[in-house]
Amino acid sequence: MKYLVALLAWLMPLVAWLSNSGHLGPTNAAISDAYPTLIVAAGYAFAIWGPIFLLDVIHGTWQLFARDNDVHARRIRPLTATGFALTSLWMVVFSQQWFWLALAIIWASLACLLAAAWQVSHTARHGPGRWWQWVPLSLHAGWVSLAVFLNTAQVVVAFDLLPSARMLPWTLVLFALAAILLLVAIVRMRGNPWYALAATWGLVGVHAKQHGSGLAGAPVAGWTALLLAGVVVVTSAWCLIATRTLSRQRVNG
Repeated sequence: MKYLVALLAWLMPLVAWLSNSGHLGPTNAAISDAYPTLIVAAGYAFAIWGPIFLLDVIHGTWQLFARDNDVHARRIRPLTATGFALTSLWMVVFSQQWFWLALAIIWASLACLLAAAWQVSHTARHGPGRWWQWVPLSLHAGWVSLAVFLNTAQVVVAFDLLPSARMLPWTLVLFALAAILLLVAIVRMRGNPWYALAATWGLVGVHAKQHGSGLAGAPVAGWTALLLAGVVVVTSAWCLIATRTLSRQRVNG
């Protein structure tokens, strides 16, 4: 299984290059421009995929040399492999504009990556030298936690499921659902700062994009994203402080 994780980790940046160079069909940016929403982030925000893929490659390669008796590393491999495979598959399917299938894939990838990040948040973060598990999976899960709602909004617009001229009401519902997902995940992962960092980066990117957008309701959507980013940061900091305080009390008690 560890060889499969490594192979799939290296596959993601290759598929991303093929996708962004137009070899698989229209690029993500072109598709996003064709179906504008109030929850899409500015183009620069998607550069986070570079560090995510690099760290995923480090994770996939490093775990090849991890001790075979590392129970925690073995436990997350099926989730990690599936999450990586679905990430690559999503890029292919989305480029083909098979939006419903892409939506199902990205939600499935989130489930796997979030489960893996949750496990490493309770194990790897406390072990010396375990950053190669905790940081990559947390960043990946944090970004996808926001990307699923962007993908959902694009499906709504692409198929005219809800009014495209008045996107703000249903976009605010998506923001509320995103808030629930992000805050519950942060609390359950004891303030995981890497997960929160990726989510915050995306939300600030949404604010930047909507600040200059001409879509109706864009200013409200932009400020909503920025407000949620602030809540994410505060929640993460509060959980980290509470966790450290509790750990000290247990040691001293």
